[in-house]
Formats: sequence, C-alpha cells, structure tokens
Amino acid sequence: MPRIPRKHGCSMTDPLDRESFQQAVQRAAQGDEIAWRTIVDAYSRRVFGLLRAQCGNSDLAEEITQSTFCTIVTKIGSYTETGKFESWLFRIAMNRLRDEMRRRKRQARPVEEETLSGLVGPAAEAEAPPSVELAQLRRALEQLSEADRKIVHLRHFGGLSFKQIADVLDQPLGTVLARQHRALKKLKGLMTPDGDAGE
Repeated sequence: MPRIPRKHGCSMTDPLDRESFQQAVQRAAQGDEIAWRTIVDAYSRRVFGLLRAQCGNSDLAEEITQSTFCTIVTKIGSYTETGKFESWLFRIAMNRLRDEMRRRKRQARPVEEETLSGLVGPAAEAEAPPSVELAQLRRALEQLSEADRKIVHLRHFGGLSFKQIADVLDQPLGTVLARQHRALKKLKGLMTPDGDAGE
C-alpha cells in the first residue's frame, strides 16, 4: 500500500463520482491494485488530517492511517457499497486511534499549528495566521467537550457530511447538528476578545 503523504489539506469534495467509486470498490474487492490506489488517493489525506487533529501527532496519525487502510484492504472483499463507505472508513480510523491511545495510556499532545491553520480556513491560512491566533484556537478547542471537539474534527478535518458524522458516531442527525452549532458558537466566543462563549 502506498505511504500516506504528509499534507494537511483535507478536501471536502470526493474526487470520484458515485458510479466511478462504486466500480472502484468492486474492483478493489477483487484485488485490482489500481482501483485500490484510487481509493487510497481519494481518502488517505482526509483520514490523516482527521487523525492528526484528534491526537496532535503526525507520526501517530500516519501510523494509524496506514493501519486503517490495512484493515480496509482485509475487509473490503466483504463490503457491499451502499453509499456509506466514508462513514465505515472513518469509523474504523476513529476506533483504531481510540484503541491505540488506550494502549499507550497517554493523553493526546497539543494539536500542531499546521493542523489548526486548516480550521482557520483557506483564506486565513494563505495569509499565514500569527502563532498567537493559532494558540488561541488551540486553547479554545481544548475547552470544548470531547464530544463537540470530535464533531468539529470530523466535519472540518475529515470533510464528512453531517449525515456521515451521525453514522460514524451513531447519533441522531439533529444531535450532531446541534453539537456542531454549539461548538462553533463557543469557539467564536472564545476567540473573540471579551466574548461570551455561551453554553
């Protein structure tokens, strides 16, 4: 399997249309290496970006990304494409990270600056936000509950739709939408001078 490139850009758009993707999954399940590479190329950076946002460690994120795709390649033969491949993939990635963090029995490191700059947004990222702003964002993220922070990561680093996030977390769509709204409102409050983060 090709190594996962260390780039933090996470595209919100799947480069494959649905029909092409379904065909790629079917061919990959039959052992087609080109189809498998197509799937890895389409999703590896998003998985890596999500994992790095969650654990704050590029080396660990790359390790778990590789492990996730190794798991996928062993299970894809029995996978039936029903439009939930992304949810399935990201659920495996999150579970692998959770298990590894438990195994290592350590807390996640602070999120790296390049990861945070991705959450600030493309325009702000191009302007190279000052480190003080990134530090504020890091502190703000750390003040979110784990559940709210996970939704922010899945949405902004994993590039998942709210429906897909609901599938990954096994939560009602309305709950996910409410948590996302609340999390962003709190982040905005925490990032605004004298702002009220709210509840």
